Parts: sequence; C-alpha cells; structure tokens
Amino acid sequence: MAGVRIILLGKLADLAGSSEIALPAPLDWAGLLAALPEGLAQAAQDPRNRIAVSGALVADKASLAATAGDEIALLPPVSGG
Repeated sequence: MAGVRIILLGKLADLAGSSEIALPAPLDWAGLLAALPEGLAQAAQDPRNRIAVSGALVADKASLAATAGDEIALLPPVSGG
C-alpha cells in the first residue's frame, strides 16, 4: 500500500471505532485533519495530544510531513495512576 498508516490510541481509537486507519500519502497536519471524520479531527487537535511519525515524536504538529510507508501515531495524554 502506498499510503500512510494512522495509529489511534485511547479515546481517539474509541472515537474512530478502530485503532488504525490508512490514508493516501503524502500527508501533512492540515491534510490529516481534513481526512479524519469531524469528531476525530476535533479531538486530535487537543494540544495535549502528541504525534509521532515512524516512531519519532514531532515537536510541532504543523511540521508533520509523512510520505508513503510512514506510520503516524496520535498519542492522547495518559490518565490513571
């Protein structure tokens, strides 16, 4: 597949009804948000969420640049004790 694999964790996976989705490449932050269902896109914009591309945390979501074969993980804050 020549796309980008999106890994969703926690409440984001619950909102999507799945822990993984695939989107066409290339993908930037605006393109990712536009491709996600509205409720999931809104939740993904929470500033507490982190994002990783192929295992490397991205400091600034606006700098996201994923190409074919990359994996984007959306990481919501962890709760509990």
